[in-house]
Amino acid sequence: MRKKTVLGAAVLVVAGATVHLGLGPFAAGASTTTTVATPTTVTTSPPSPTSTVAPSPPGPPGAVCWRRAPLSSGTGPVVVAPEICRAWRPLDRWSGHSPSLYTVTFGSNRGQPPTTAYATWMRSATTDLALYPGYLGPGPTNLARGPECVPPGGRSRLLATFNAGFYESDVRAGFYVNHTLYYPMVDGEATVVRYTNGRVNVIDWGGGPRPGANIVMARQNLPLLVSGGVPTARAADNALWGLTLYGAPAVWRSALGVDARGNLIYVAADGQTSSSLAALLVQLHVVRAMELDINPEWPIFVSYGGAGAQNPSLIVPNPNQIPTRFLTISTKDFFALYLSSHSGEPQPW
Repeated sequence: MRKKTVLGAAVLVVAGATVHLGLGPFAAGASTTTTVATPTTVTTSPPSPTSTVAPSPPGPPGAVCWRRAPLSSGTGPVVVAPEICRAWRPLDRWSGHSPSLYTVTFGSNRGQPPTTAYATWMRSATTDLALYPGYLGPGPTNLARGPECVPPGGRSRLLATFNAGFYESDVRAGFYVNHTLYYPMVDGEATVVRYTNGRVNVIDWGGGPRPGANIVMARQNLPLLVSGGVPTARAADNALWGLTLYGAPAVWRSALGVDARGNLIYVAADGQTSSSLAALLVQLHVVRAMELDINPEWPIFVSYGGAGAQNPSLIVPNPNQIPTRFLTISTKDFFALYLSSHSGEPQPW
């Protein structure tokens, strides 16, 4: 019988200088007990609403487990390190529905630098994913930017907010929301999309410069970091994944993936390279994933403890962030997650 150890919550606070870099692009290969989700085929054009994945199960996948390197006392026998597992915990019991938002704090597997990572699982069947421009992000534009924060009319059912990706002025990437194409879509780029039926996905875009009629939101950022449940070949080349503070290879990084049932998983951790971030995503059983923003100033995930955006709390304990950030005008674009009242409803604007 394998020994398992369950740890209490851990918090890692890393001091970091505030930096305003436009290119602001978990940790190890899967443990011996981790099952990588069955690879899925990514279409080269945006899938129709009828081709998206099945509705979610009652909750997130099982506990997240990891194992560190074997222990040795010099000339003595090698002792296999125990497997450590931590369960997901719900964040939105206040909503009056079965929880749609779960979080877990976990560690990296052997073969990767030790780290503490923060992940959140979002049930796609009961939530609406929204995208909002900031007053500078996605980049220069003469088009109306909207509220540039969480609009007051949507706060009664607000569950969470989190960072998006790089400035489009720094990297070629598409940005589409509220019937407005701020930047043309780029084939071959990783894209989080929301369809007219409310479903979401993370895909390899192949649909040309403008989203089709079945897409209501699309945000791109670099190519896929994980595809088919494994890191992409590009994930091994850290230079391809954004300029970092002081040129350090390992910095705060964040990512967004989709599991085999179409639910979204966000993850962030300090001290990450592109390959270690990809390994953390595989550990979380994503089938496809994209890197979001990087560097100390940008990764943030906020959950709310009641209707009306009450009691905001930082799930990612980044010391450069504040929990009320997206309730006032934001510098960069961001995502918001709402409790859904019916499938395919428009996002608050």
